[in-house]
Amino acid sequence: MDIPRLPDAELIIMNIIWCENREITSAEVIKMLAAQKDWSVTTILTFLSRLTERGFLTVRKDGRTNIYKAAVQEDAYIESESKSFLRHLHGNSLTSLVAALYKGDAISKEDLDELKAFIDGR
Repeated sequence: MDIPRLPDAELIIMNIIWCENREITSAEVIKMLAAQKDWSVTTILTFLSRLTERGFLTVRKDGRTNIYKAAVQEDAYIESESKSFLRHLHGNSLTSLVAALYKGDAISKEDLDELKAFIDGR
């Protein structure tokens, strides 16, 4: 299943919610983001609303408080994004991806050995 790609700002919010792994209020999200971003409350509420509209979050009301919960699980999103990345940038070639990372010094020989061990273990 292809899950739509999240813009970076919305992904930051989803990472907070995935990390908390529980229902979370908009006030909690705002407080957690205050240390990371200089976003207004209105901006954060807009992002939460968009994430809900797009099906990434569910929301329930408790009085005047909105309580959010992830509707898309982090591992499902990562899997979808990884497949999309591999398909679009490397023509579904894992070899192309690993070669590009190795040529760009993004991975080391030790990383390749670890990857080989993982593949051998499968």
